[in-house]
Amino acid sequence: MNQQTAVSPEMRFGQAINQALIDEMDADPTVVLFGEDVGAAGGSFGVSRGLQARFGESRVRDTPISEAAIVGAAVGAAMSGLRPVVEIMFMDFITLAMDALVNQAAKANFMFGGRFTVPMVLRTPHGGGLSAGPQHSQCLEAWLAHVPGLKVVIPGSPGDAYHLLRAAIRDPHPVIFIEHKALYGSKGPGIAAVDPLPIGQARVLRAGTDLTLVTYGAMLGLASKAADTLAGEGRSVELIDLRGLQPWDEETVAASVARTRRCLVLHEAVTAFGPGAEIAARISERCFADLAAPVQRVGSDFIPIAFAPAQEAATRPQLEPLLQRLRQCLVSHPSRSIR
Repeated sequence: MNQQTAVSPEMRFGQAINQALIDEMDADPTVVLFGEDVGAAGGSFGVSRGLQARFGESRVRDTPISEAAIVGAAVGAAMSGLRPVVEIMFMDFITLAMDALVNQAAKANFMFGGRFTVPMVLRTPHGGGLSAGPQHSQCLEAWLAHVPGLKVVIPGSPGDAYHLLRAAIRDPHPVIFIEHKALYGSKGPGIAAVDPLPIGQARVLRAGTDLTLVTYGAMLGLASKAADTLAGEGRSVELIDLRGLQPWDEETVAASVARTRRCLVLHEAVTAFGPGAEIAARISERCFADLAAPVQRVGSDFIPIAFAPAQEAATRPQLEPLLQRLRQCLVSHPSRSIR
């Protein structure tokens, strides 16, 4: 990955993704982009705006409304020498492409004895907060992280979105690149010169001593607010941004838990069988001797997402319930001793 100088003091999340696509397409003529309305319309959220005018219809192509056809074509293109980036308009619609994604893209390298790789990226937005209802708001990343052969990346800032998308495009294996709809308009520091950002490397956003709060994507904002509130109460929270789920940076989380002795995992996906279940299980297994309290999880309720804003908000993680769970976690468990 080439180093980049800052392009602006501040960038929007969607702009960072657009710039990453431009830079990779400039650098590598085998990178192509296709999906529903990604060309003249610039995508349903405007992320690919201007790319077709810049690179032409041969490299930025609108497709029919068929997620199965889009991903199936991407698998074939990737195995034939291209590096396709495809957009699935909403993560909910990934259900229509699961055969090509799970049975073909994820398995090809294994089934062909390493002779073929599938260097493709599937970009898709997830999450609520926009009153888009139960078929346009789901967080299904746990499904994909469960599939051997797929990588799952979930940036939470413009800078990470830029660098991780470039890394995903250059990866020889299929990468699911998940973008939260509510982040597209969010602002953050402009692109700065950095070393290559590897997939699967977490970042400690703030150091702490009393509790490790693990999250990713759009939940970083909520987690930061909670950490600020607890800091005002004299409690120190270490905040870790996983940046993705497959692979996930177990070493960084385990090292943090060894220091803080408490851990809570926060995500927008439903709590039941969600990403936090796997992370909590691994931390409980690996760090049992260090833990002063059980690992906690906070996610959305086990119910389809409502259209009505108040009902939608009631089922998604919110600040006060999160603070309550964090305070519970900070109370030492009576069966565990304190060092």
